[in-house]
Amino acid sequence: MRLSITVATVAALSSFANAHGGFGLPQIQSHDKRINALLASFKTGTFGTDSHIGSALEARASPKECGEGIGSCPEDRGCCSTAGYCGSNSSYCSSPGCQYNYGPGCPENQKPVGESTESIPRAKIGSVPYGGNGIYGGFWACKDPGQVAITYDDGPMKDTTTTILDLFKKYDAKATFFITGNNNGKGQIDETQEYIDVIKRMDAEGHQIASHTWTHLDLSKINADLRKNQILDVEGALNNIVGKIPTYIRPPYSSCTTDSGCEQFMQDMGYHIIYFKLDTDDYQQQPRNTFQNSLDWFKGNMTAPGMTPEKNSTISISHDIIHETANELTELMLKTITDLGYKGVTVGECLGDHKDNWYRKFGDSPNRVGADSASTSASSNPTSTSSQGTPSSSSMVGSSSSSPSGSSTASGIADPKQTGSAAYTMQNAGLAILAPAFAFAILAF
Repeated sequence: MRLSITVATVAALSSFANAHGGFGLPQIQSHDKRINALLASFKTGTFGTDSHIGSALEARASPKECGEGIGSCPEDRGCCSTAGYCGSNSSYCSSPGCQYNYGPGCPENQKPVGESTESIPRAKIGSVPYGGNGIYGGFWACKDPGQVAITYDDGPMKDTTTTILDLFKKYDAKATFFITGNNNGKGQIDETQEYIDVIKRMDAEGHQIASHTWTHLDLSKINADLRKNQILDVEGALNNIVGKIPTYIRPPYSSCTTDSGCEQFMQDMGYHIIYFKLDTDDYQQQPRNTFQNSLDWFKGNMTAPGMTPEKNSTISISHDIIHETANELTELMLKTITDLGYKGVTVGECLGDHKDNWYRKFGDSPNRVGADSASTSASSNPTSTSSQGTPSSSSMVGSSSSSPSGSSTASGIADPKQTGSAAYTMQNAGLAILAPAFAFAILAF
């Protein structure tokens, strides 16, 4: 009975709700992953596409050349496309999408040069929780109010990421870049000089570098060995570039479940799992004629009634591989938060985590990167934990005790059919009647 009530309620809300996916929908993210899974099932059934996957090549009249029941591609045409054809250019070798079990040239089978990071110490330092359900970042996300952690996934990408860095320099703000090592046919980040230069610039200008895996595979749907490779390979590439190994990660598709073993794996590997509250949904707002939605959603959420820098903060998500994000959305986000009196910060600063704790090195030490680079807004020393490295529940940022009741669903909900600040209140989004039922369903489930 409880499940049926929940399903019915979520079905009613499915035309309104969205969590990092689904075309033109308001940005709602529940802290209960069971509810998120139900929401995701509706989105998948309705929209059924994944814009993270690169060119799959249209099916041809000729028989498929590779894949399950067919076999692997030859070395000279080493990539097996999603559609089942062999080739060696980015149309075949783009991941996610390249069939790595049948394509020796697929990015999943390419490794960064140098020593593996697998054996490095992975001490758990600070009060930000490792592994587990992750940090979603409601509108009380940061340790201090008045902060907005703008984050970007999937990059770097030629031209667009550089444009974004220029804008952050102009506004004297910081961002967090969740970097993917070899996705969308761009080539390995540690073998392409432009990517090497832009990642070094991120680091030099005080932005936070974090992991978004090697090729953007769903960590809940792959085996344990491949999951480990997805983490170690991007670690190796980043170590090659800046000599740092991140302790923060955003799982691709926001997918890292308990049942798959992913949450425990991330804890064992010493990673803070970071999700988001404010979803610009920029990667779904294409072609160009729908991108205004992303601009309206960000500004509308930040100017929603009751949203003030004196009491609020948040974590947002965008993608630095998108032209419109670099050339339109980023400046709107920065101008909006600046005009409203917010400060653009990294996720680590938002969560009150000492800058030394954001990275590891070979020969890891308790202070990691060095006290001379410590964030001025953080405490002078990393916060210690118990001998097991587990922070107490009262100190866990993003835990149920750290956020006011209802923060995961009620504040700043955007209606894509309207524009302006008034379009983002719960009532104007058309959810006032459904909200009590939704809350009841979550409690009943």
